[in-house]
Amino acid sequence: MVKISLITRIWLILSHKSFLWILLFVNLLGTVYGYDWYMWQLKITDPIFWIFVPDSPTASLFFTIAILGWLIGKHFKLIEALALITLVKYGLWAVVMNLLTLLENGSIGWVGWMLIISHFAMALQALLYIPFYKFRFGHIVIAAIWTLHNDFIDYVFEQMPIYHDLMKNINEIGYFTFWLSIICITIAYWVWKNRTKTDKVIA
Repeated sequence: MVKISLITRIWLILSHKSFLWILLFVNLLGTVYGYDWYMWQLKITDPIFWIFVPDSPTASLFFTIAILGWLIGKHFKLIEALALITLVKYGLWAVVMNLLTLLENGSIGWVGWMLIISHFAMALQALLYIPFYKFRFGHIVIAAIWTLHNDFIDYVFEQMPIYHDLMKNINEIGYFTFWLSIICITIAYWVWKNRTKTDKVIA
């Protein structure tokens, strides 16, 4: 009898179509909820900047589209690159911002903890599905331009997600966000480079 390792069992669950459909549904709901969450900020934002404000729901939208592609046997490679970079970035960014708010105020309530858990899950799922990604270097470049341009819009034109208690530290947050972007882009590059090496070995 062949023994199956725990990691293999977990991967069999994660890669099963039934689980992917559930994951798609969860991400779709989270995306809709996220856009609704940002409606108040969009109302006070110049329409030209609307696309740059709801960062987290846009990241989960990228991942939702990527999952849909996997389910129908296609790879939307640019979307996959955008999903990996932005899900990890904005997932971790929101976790850090809420923890900083906790330090600032001493409490963040159940909503704050919900945001920490849900955004950490965003980043985690992006990393768990690394074996699924088929993007190439050019897709990483485009995704990197989008990500860094978004940072520019957020912290030069001040269109970042508003955390009222942290706005006094906006320069430090912008600096942290830039380097978080660089780290996430580097992760995507590592994924592509590692897969390229593996493909050469297989060939």
